Amino acid sequence: MSLPSVRLNETHDTDLRSWVESANADGCPFPIQNLPYGVFRRAGGDEAFRAGVAIGDQILDLQAAHAAGAFSGFDELARKAAHAAAEGATLNALMALDAAAWSELRLALSHVLRTGSAHQSELAACLVPQAQAEYALPAAIGDYTDFYTSIHHATAVGKLFRPDNPLLPNYKWVPIGYHGRVSSIAVSGQQFRRPVGQTKAPDAEAPSFGPCKRLDYELEVGIFIGGGNALGEAVTMDEAEGKVFGLCLLNDWSARDVQAWEYQPLGPFLSKSFASTISPWIVTLEALAPYRCAWTRADGDPQPLPYLDSATLRETGAFDLQLEVLIQTRAMREAGQPPHRLSLSNFRDSYWSVSQLVAHHTVNGCNLRPGDFMGSGTQSGPQPEQAGSLLELTGGGKQAITLPGGEKRIFIEDGDTIVMRASAQRDGLPRIGFGEVAGTVLPARSLA
Repeated sequence: MSLPSVRLNETHDTDLRSWVESANADGCPFPIQNLPYGVFRRAGGDEAFRAGVAIGDQILDLQAAHAAGAFSGFDELARKAAHAAAEGATLNALMALDAAAWSELRLALSHVLRTGSAHQSELAACLVPQAQAEYALPAAIGDYTDFYTSIHHATAVGKLFRPDNPLLPNYKWVPIGYHGRVSSIAVSGQQFRRPVGQTKAPDAEAPSFGPCKRLDYELEVGIFIGGGNALGEAVTMDEAEGKVFGLCLLNDWSARDVQAWEYQPLGPFLSKSFASTISPWIVTLEALAPYRCAWTRADGDPQPLPYLDSATLRETGAFDLQLEVLIQTRAMREAGQPPHRLSLSNFRDSYWSVSQLVAHHTVNGCNLRPGDFMGSGTQSGPQPEQAGSLLELTGGGKQAITLPGGEKRIFIEDGDTIVMRASAQRDGLPRIGFGEVAGTVLPARSLA
C-alpha cells in the first residue's frame, strides 16, 4: 500500500512558477512547491490571528482568500478544507480532516498561486509580507510526547554517563518517549527566564536550589498530528503517515543539571517543562515527497517488530532534511554580527521514523487527536560536529566552544539566542524550507 505522502503529482512539478515573484527566486525557502501552513496576523495591531500559507516572502491570508471566493471552483473536498482553514484562530479544524482533503487543498492553492491563475487580481490583496507579520502557535496543542529517536545522540550522551554501556537494552527495540506538558510551548521568538530548581553537585551531601547552570538546547523535528484514532484502536504502519498533518522545527530546551538530579526513576520534569519553542510554519508530508529516502537499520541491529515495519518504510520512510543550529550571543547581536553555526545534521539519520512513532504511540490503544504534537528527540548525526546539543558538542561540559570575537560557551548564557533552521534540498529540485525557530534566554527571576 502506497502512502499519500510519497505520491508525486502536479504540485511537485519543478517547472511551476508563481505570480508571487519572490517565490521564484533561486534558493527561496517557500516556492510554490512548498506551501506550508501557519497562523499569523499583522504585527503591531490587535487583529485576530488566522491561518495563512507562506509563498515567497509573502503570506496568503486564507480567511481573506476564502472570502474572495478563490476556492469556489474546486471540488467539494478542496472547498471543505479551505473552509476549515479559514475559520478560527488555529489549524485544528483543517487538521481534523484527512489526507485526501489536505491534498486537494494543496492542489487548489497551487492552482490559484501559479503563474496564469485567474485569481491573481483578487488574491494579490490577500497577501501580507512576512516581514510585517507576527505568529502564534499553529494549533491548540492537546498533548505532547517527546521521543528519543537519534541513536547517535543516545550513544553520545550515554557514553558520558555509562562509558561501558551507553545504550540501554531497550533502545534498539522500542521507540523511547515520555509524555510532556503543552502549556509552555511557544512559537519562534519566545523569550523565557532561565529556569530554577534543585541541583546536586557530585560531592555535595544535599541538593541546592537556584538558577540552572547547565542550560542547553535540543535540536528536534516536531510532528503535528491530523486526523486521530479512536480510543482502543491502533494505527498501523500503512496508516500512520496519513495521520500526520506536517512537520516543523522544535527546540526542546533542557536544564541538564536539574535533570541529572530529578530524572530517576520517572524521567525529566522541571528540567524540561519551563519552555519549548517551535517554528511558525508546518511543512506537509506531501511537500516533502520528492525528498524521501530509504529507511535502513544497521547490519547486526535487531529488526523492528512487525507492527513497526513495512515495505513502504524500507523504501521511503526517511526524510532527507538538513538541520542547522546557530547561536547569537548578546555581544554578537550588539555588534551586528550574524548568528554563528554550531552544527549541521540530517533527519535521515534518525533511528526511528515518523511512521514508527505514530504506530508505536497508538499500539496500546492510545487515542491521538488533531493538534497533538510529538518531538523527535534531539537529532544528532554520526560525526561529533553534527551533534544536536551543547552537552555533546562540549563533551559533557569539558571542552568550551570558541565563538567569533573570542567568546566561549560550554552551556547557554543569559542573553544568548539559539536559532534553528531546516530545509530539504536536492539537485534539480526546489528548496523546501521550514523557516527558523529562535529563542532567547533571559536572566532567572529574583529569588531574594
